[in-house]
Amino acid sequence: MNKTQLTTFELAGLTNDKNLIPFLFLFFLVVYMVTIMGNIGMMAIIQMFSSLHTPMYYFLNYLSLVDLMYSSTITPKILVDLVSIKKSISLIGCAFQVYFYAALAGVEVVLLSSMSYDRYAAICHPLRYASIMTKPKWTGLVLLSFAVGFFQSAAQTGCLFSLSYWGSNFIEHFYCEIPPVLKLSCSSTHRCDIVTFLFVSFLGICSCVAILVSYTFIISSILRMKSIKGRLKAFNTCSSHLICSSIYFLTIFFIYLRSDTRVLSKEDKVASIFYSVITPMLNPIIYSLRNQEVKRVILRALKKCT
Repeated sequence: MNKTQLTTFELAGLTNDKNLIPFLFLFFLVVYMVTIMGNIGMMAIIQMFSSLHTPMYYFLNYLSLVDLMYSSTITPKILVDLVSIKKSISLIGCAFQVYFYAALAGVEVVLLSSMSYDRYAAICHPLRYASIMTKPKWTGLVLLSFAVGFFQSAAQTGCLFSLSYWGSNFIEHFYCEIPPVLKLSCSSTHRCDIVTFLFVSFLGICSCVAILVSYTFIISSILRMKSIKGRLKAFNTCSSHLICSSIYFLTIFFIYLRSDTRVLSKEDKVASIFYSVITPMLNPIIYSLRNQEVKRVILRALKKCT
């Protein structure tokens, strides 16, 4: 048996149906362009208007940056593979893709929980909000998000690519993701399975608990408000974050927290498309449509342009 370490992987891609390829290419191209314009537009608006220089939009600015980078790690490769006869990726390219996608996913998870804490402070302690969410604190939370995200990704990627790969090089997926790459290893994957499960479950569960606890206090505070207008305003402030968090966590848990994550079904691939390609596009759209202040600023920016 040839035990030479593999240097190239072959990807299954999205489909082998040639009739679907033009449609899928156009679909993913449009999604990627909307993702780029939406997230860059959101960052530009936050930077341009001083009324948005608050902790909430500071977090949103970095969430848009992470979504932009996250989508750019995966979508361009999908577009290239759709028009290529041979869908291949080098071992180093696969390692980089795994590292950055896992790192940015971790950053996004911690950012979303930090944003829930910010909403808790704003709604439950409005009079002390400025003293609670100081600039050093929100800067520290963003730095913590990036530190945790890139650290856990380094641990998972290092474990994954320390294994031996000298058998099949066919990845049953449309990009390099940890579960299908683990499936190809000729070494024992027990240690890497535990590392991946611990990091994903720890980050996911801790972030979910932080969000759930924050929103328990937020909902309790909203229900105690006497003004209906005040209740609606408070709910609208939080609804965008709650929708984005729910979509992201549900698809992540669907993929990773199962009995055997290395066997990917069609439903898993659809879930992967949703959290790796669709969600980065949806986040700026949801915040634009659900947030009254963002809508006002966008209208002002459009008036200036015209």
